[in-house]
Amino acid sequence: MSADSPAPPDRRAKPALTLVLICAAIVLVPVTATGSSVAVPGISQDLSIGLAAAQWVVNGFFLTFGGFMAITGSLADLTGRRRMFAGGVALFCASMVLASFAPNIGLLIAARAVAGVGAAAATTGGSAVLAQTFSGVARTKAFGVFGTAIGLGLAFGPLVAGFLVTSLGGWRTFYLVAAVVLLPILLMSPLLKESRETTTGGIDWAGAVTFTAGLILFVFGLVEGPERGWTDPVVIGALAAFVVLMVVFTVVERRRAEPMFDVSLFARPRFLAICAMPVLLAFGFVALLIVLPPYFMAVDGVSAQYAGLLLVLLTGPTLVVPPVVNTLAGKVSQRLLLVVTMVLVAIGSAWLTVIGPGTSVFVLAGPLICIGIGFGISLAILDGAAVNSVEPGRAGMAAGIFNTMRLAGETISIAVLSAILAGVTRSRLAEAVDEETAAAATARLLQGDMDGAAGAASGAQASGFLEVAQAGYTDAMHAALWTIAVLSVLGALAVGLMMGERAPEAQAEGEPEGDGAETPSPVG
Repeated sequence: MSADSPAPPDRRAKPALTLVLICAAIVLVPVTATGSSVAVPGISQDLSIGLAAAQWVVNGFFLTFGGFMAITGSLADLTGRRRMFAGGVALFCASMVLASFAPNIGLLIAARAVAGVGAAAATTGGSAVLAQTFSGVARTKAFGVFGTAIGLGLAFGPLVAGFLVTSLGGWRTFYLVAAVVLLPILLMSPLLKESRETTTGGIDWAGAVTFTAGLILFVFGLVEGPERGWTDPVVIGALAAFVVLMVVFTVVERRRAEPMFDVSLFARPRFLAICAMPVLLAFGFVALLIVLPPYFMAVDGVSAQYAGLLLVLLTGPTLVVPPVVNTLAGKVSQRLLLVVTMVLVAIGSAWLTVIGPGTSVFVLAGPLICIGIGFGISLAILDGAAVNSVEPGRAGMAAGIFNTMRLAGETISIAVLSAILAGVTRSRLAEAVDEETAAAATARLLQGDMDGAAGAASGAQASGFLEVAQAGYTDAMHAALWTIAVLSVLGALAVGLMMGERAPEAQAEGEPEGDGAETPSPVG
């Protein structure tokens, strides 16, 4: 092209359209993630699967989603952030179509695992595109909208899934609709601006492989433990290998010039606190979205749609609270807000132990709303604080680190709470029936199928088994809720201490040391 030739028109998306396209895609990720818990009972009945297989429909997605975050984040910097986002959306679409037509559980789990990889690529690629498109306060606000999109998906995932599963064709329709909705976004993705990091040292394959393999083995051990038994050699081997791989991962990252995870950052108390928050909150919010619907369906006999509607009490505050917190920016410290977050989750979790057979919506509303308010506060803070903690040139890696912590926490929390529910329920049932019946009934209960659980008991054991099953499942849910409450209290104390360090942005700008006027709330 000659110097006098007119420049071709710039067809790249403007910043506002970029934000809309990325957030529209990202909102579908938590919808399909949490909505799958509502779809599991229908999947279990259609495909005649056991508890472990049913859990892998949910855990398989979270496992690859969290495990591939760091890899896709590094690849986004190296190969192109728009390319990573578009490729992730395409892979997610294809896997949802495959899931909707899966003839057996093996193919369904595989499709959900592939969907997790696509979600990781779309999330890290989209985060990196936003970081390159916006700067300063605009970037903070953009990531606030990004976080709000995630909150919308979390808020309405169970409700959308419940409606589709109950009224519009079942779980296959749920997955197919997700794919169809994403197609227009995929077609418009070429409008986004492309960027890559030219100085990157390449992908840290050693770190990526050891971390991903370690996380997979850890979750495998937690999911299979209740079914195989915690002394089973396969379970023990998986957990032992996880420990070894995490040690190797740490050593590899410390020795690499440009690691996937700069583990030295975790020596900074403030950074550690920010990364610990999503892990702690995964137990008190995301994992509850997964374990509560089967409980409501089994113990109270409600439909998938009604179970999803009940969870709006938990998720609804996440739509209202972030804008309110935004008005407090500069007036209330991040440290105080994060501590309040954990305290509210602790109170709500302990309060939710009122749950039981026939508990009214009015009784459940208080604790569910309390937890939702706490989580909503975090949505207004964490993403903006995390993205401002690193330089824009490593945006992909930054998105990978923080979101890997978030997704690893969600994966682990779901597996841990599921293990607690399975172990305690089975133990309580074994006091009334034989071990084999207790195991079979537990598997059906945790898939939201009380009729199947009752059918597992026969003869003399069937007398009064419904009440025994309801009580056993409720005891297990109480144990899980008290676990969340204790973790949240300990988290509040730890985060309060660690957040006392001066913010990196304050150090760079010469602001006074303390925790007062911090990063603006990312919503608004």
